[in-house]
Order: sequence, then structure tokens, then C-alpha cells
Amino acid sequence: MIVFSNAKINLGLFVTDKRPDGFHNLATCFYPVDWSDVLEINESKELTFESFGIPIPGDPSDNLCLKAYHLLKKDFDIPPVSIHLIKNIPIGAGLGGGSSNSSFTLKALNDLFQLNIADDELAKYAAKLGSDCPFFIYNKAKLAFGTGNQFKDIDLSLTGKKILLVYPNIHISTAQAFSNIRVMQPKMPIADILQEPLKKWKENLNNDFELSVFNVNEDIKKLKDKMYQSGAEFSLMSGSGSTVYGIFDQDFDFEELESYCSEKKYAYINIKISR
Repeated sequence: MIVFSNAKINLGLFVTDKRPDGFHNLATCFYPVDWSDVLEINESKELTFESFGIPIPGDPSDNLCLKAYHLLKKDFDIPPVSIHLIKNIPIGAGLGGGSSNSSFTLKALNDLFQLNIADDELAKYAAKLGSDCPFFIYNKAKLAFGTGNQFKDIDLSLTGKKILLVYPNIHISTAQAFSNIRVMQPKMPIADILQEPLKKWKENLNNDFELSVFNVNEDIKKLKDKMYQSGAEFSLMSGSGSTVYGIFDQDFDFEELESYCSEKKYAYINIKISR
């Protein structure tokens, strides 16, 4: 079985307060985008995992795909599988690639072995793997609160727009992103901001991580500025960085921006949004 494990972007990301446990509460909107890894999962004589493409740091035996398998194995009598992952989504880029891989592994195993686990139940398994993992079970626009683990539906579609996602080959650590973060409530609830016309999002839809990240990585700020200079209706850094995206009109020509990214040796993809 082959599945395409897609990325997400954050439409806004507000750090609203610090929790007693040391973590922070957030308010954001996750939106799926078609920058995808490829997962092939088949029944096998023994459990194996191999990855190709972008190198994944760490011990392969700790990969989230294997953790997802073991999670279901505890409750269901499923046989061993071979898992092959082609990694295209940049790692540590604010796109949720690893979380997506784990959730799509859960979904693939559910389908492959006809476990008949409903999405809401599958999301509970995904939550054990990471705060944002349940989003990829539903894989549609969701407001997220808490540590990114509490979800609400939102009627939001960017269908027909084009989006350019650019990873400037800069890894941002979580600790670095949270340094100098200023905790505050947004001027408007994020759900209300997202109901405004796209071109007005720039006025109130922020990513609170940008301030600390831009202070030490001027190239990321320049990339966002370049998006607006080129005609983006809205641009923002995704997650804790460093990927920057721009949302454009459906007739936009990316040739100049793609040349800029190629000269800088940035990884990028342009997508026509179809959902």
C-alpha cells in the first residue's frame, strides 16, 4: 500500500500564555498542503523500516512510523510490515513532516488490515505520538489550541489560490524559537481573523515566533519580504520555522521567485491549492 504523507502550514500562530507545566498555550490554524513524503507499507515476515531521500537524524528504530506501528500492535493482532519512506518534506522546517508520517502510518495500517478504527479513535492513538499528529488524521483545516493538541473545525478553503513554500535550509531549534518569545493574546480571536478577506490577514494574522527567529536569521525575514514584494496576498513563516510561504492569486507566475530561490539554493515547491 502506498500513501502520500502531506505537510501542513500554520495560518497564524499566537503564543497566548505560559502553562504551569512550563509549556505554552497556542492558537493557530493548521492547513494541509501537498508537499508530500511517500510511504509504502506492506505485510512482511519481519518488521523493517527504511528511509530514502532527505536523511533523517537519529536512530531509525526510534522513527515515528515504527512507533505508530507498535502503538496499534498493542491493541490489534497485526502482522509485521515493511515500511519504506521517501522523505521529501524538509526536516525541522515547521511543516509537520514527521507528525504526518506517523499519522499516515496509522491510517495505512488501519486500511491495510481492515481494523475499522473510526477517525476520532485513530486521532486518540495519534495524540500519543505528538501534539499535532491528530490533525493529519482529519487532514483538513483545523483551529488548534492548547499545546496544539485541542482542535476545532473551521470552514476555511483556499481552493484556487497558489502557494509557494520555501525552506531556506536553516534549521530552527524549538529552544531557539521560544527564546525571547513574548506571550500575549491576539487582538482578535484567530477564527474571526480568518473569516476576513485574505488580503486583510496581514493586519492581524501573525506568527509570534517570527520576532525571535528573524532577529538571528535575517535571511528568513528577507524571504518573507520578497514574497510580498513579488505580489503575495499573504505571507508568513510556518510553525517555529524556517519555512516561509506565500499565498498568491491563481494566475500568478512564479518564474522570478523560483529563480531567486534557485540562486539562493533554497528548497521550494509551488502548489495550486485544490482543497
